[in-house]
Amino acid sequence: METTVLAAPPRLGPLYRAAALRRPSGSTLPERELRLDEVRVDLAHLAQYDRVCGFRLRDELPATYPHVLAFPLALALMTAADFPFPVLGVVHVANAIEVLRPLTSSDAFSLSVRAEELRPHERGTQFDMVATASIAGEPVWHGRSTYLRMLKKSGKSSTPSAEPPRPTAVWRVPRRTGTDYAAASGDRNPIHTSRVLARAFGFRSTIAHGMWTKGRCLAALEGRLPAAYTVSVQFKRPILLPATVAFSAGDGHIAVHDRGTGAPHLTGTVVEHRCADADEGAR
Repeated sequence: METTVLAAPPRLGPLYRAAALRRPSGSTLPERELRLDEVRVDLAHLAQYDRVCGFRLRDELPATYPHVLAFPLALALMTAADFPFPVLGVVHVANAIEVLRPLTSSDAFSLSVRAEELRPHERGTQFDMVATASIAGEPVWHGRSTYLRMLKKSGKSSTPSAEPPRPTAVWRVPRRTGTDYAAASGDRNPIHTSRVLARAFGFRSTIAHGMWTKGRCLAALEGRLPAAYTVSVQFKRPILLPATVAFSAGDGHIAVHDRGTGAPHLTGTVVEHRCADADEGAR
């Protein structure tokens, strides 16, 4: 796979214009990786992100924060002339993050992003955007975002919905959550920021970003997460803003569902990485 090393993060303004204007071409994912070296954390931006998602202000980076730093690289790949799908035509359906060791705000690291695993799905086509953070050539963080290029609408399932888990917390999610997270993350998809455009895409109101929901879940678990773990989630029904949702956590599972109807918004797992060496695992 070809690797292109960038001198600076891609500018989001031109990428959004490209997303709105470009026409997809080709039928395969590009065999290209984008890499940005010597990435350093802007403390003011980190504090903004922490406040939006509910994290405490501290030196250790939230597990979801490198995803935000990698977003411009992912968008640059997805708006390139050889990318086979339109950015506005794909849906983020799942995300898995692997923390191999905590990153801190003083670390300098490399970020790389590539697209892989184009595969059929009963409702269209799926692919993954894979991001990796490395220090001195050693991976310390991985993120895998699964996207669906939907070609068929899903019918109503005949399978009854499972009983939602007992909530451990109830969150009120204000309407401004969409715009606040967009400002902190750079992900300015209009379904999160404009009621008019959200309705044009079939939503009654703006919706919360899926990665905000995942970040909010991890913020609720601060102080209880292991040093090395994988957190995998599936994004179910969107959170229409404003909303009141219930959060559940226990036995390695996390979930967010509608407080009134019990409809699931997010389900997932947190799995600790077990270290074979006892002394290493006790660090």
